[in-house]
Amino acid sequence: MPAALTARATPAFAVLGGGAWGTAMAVALCAHGPVRLWCRDPSQASAMQTARENARLLPGVALPSAVDVTPDIGAALAGAPRIALAVPVNAVRQACQLIAGSGALPASAGIFLLCKGFELATGDLPHRVVEAELPGHPVFVVSGPSFAAEVGRGLPTAVTLAGADMDAARREVEALHTSRLRVYASDDRIGAEVGGAVKNVIAIAAGISDALGFGNNARAALVTRGLAEIARLGVALGGQSQTFYGLAGLGDLVLTTTSDLSRNRRLGLAVGRGETVEAASAALGQVAEGVKTAQAVARLGREMGVELPITEAVHSVLFEGVPAQQAVAALLAREPRAEFGS
Repeated sequence: MPAALTARATPAFAVLGGGAWGTAMAVALCAHGPVRLWCRDPSQASAMQTARENARLLPGVALPSAVDVTPDIGAALAGAPRIALAVPVNAVRQACQLIAGSGALPASAGIFLLCKGFELATGDLPHRVVEAELPGHPVFVVSGPSFAAEVGRGLPTAVTLAGADMDAARREVEALHTSRLRVYASDDRIGAEVGGAVKNVIAIAAGISDALGFGNNARAALVTRGLAEIARLGVALGGQSQTFYGLAGLGDLVLTTTSDLSRNRRLGLAVGRGETVEAASAALGQVAEGVKTAQAVARLGREMGVELPITEAVHSVLFEGVPAQQAVAALLAREPRAEFGS
């Protein structure tokens, strides 16, 4: 189907957010039919529509003709039965307000969250932000080990689709599932969101550790104890413990702590080498959600009385001026204790 005609066709999805992840998911989801990709910057939308590529953020991945890029949110939403939010987590509320204000959101449309983190201002999980701003619409969480570059290239990927209940999630699995994107149903939105958010903080810690030359043993310990930290917070918030040992927990954690495709790991590497957070973030050219997540999660852990030593160490480096070497040394110097139940 020519690109010029997709705007008039009934879309399978509207994807809001023209970053690397939104672009990659638009490419993947067009296996189910036309996709409208909303990009807020008109010049970027025009460049992508003309070049059929997100040259700045996802170079080398061609946009199929079924993907129509537009800066008009009303045009993106019109008639779409499913809306995927691929904006940064701290822009979710504003995106929902734009959606509501457009008057173009179909009454029965489902909302699918592709972002990972906590809203910094409130500490809310993203699905609660959407439910507050767009009441009456079913909200789903998509999470798991999934780098945009690989999804965009059609490499095999598996993710979790979490709904308010299992029946709702199972009904929507086929809407996302493709031959290269395997989708598993879950009824634990809290667990999927906590796993997807806090793993970014642990990835920063892993990057710092590697930059300091602490080796593979230290990284493995950080990943393992990081998983315990994620599960401890997630269960305290109402998540299911088994979720943290699946794709949205362990799977995503292993991927983002061990691969240099991870923005959060790369930021940790830069900070561990002595760069400022500001310089490291600027060099990435994209949002590393783990920075703001470290702020939100450290505050939440203190308020709830949940012990989060790795998150606290990362927070101390990013926001309190503690040298990376000192923060890691403080982690290593913690009092010995039983591995489980602590």
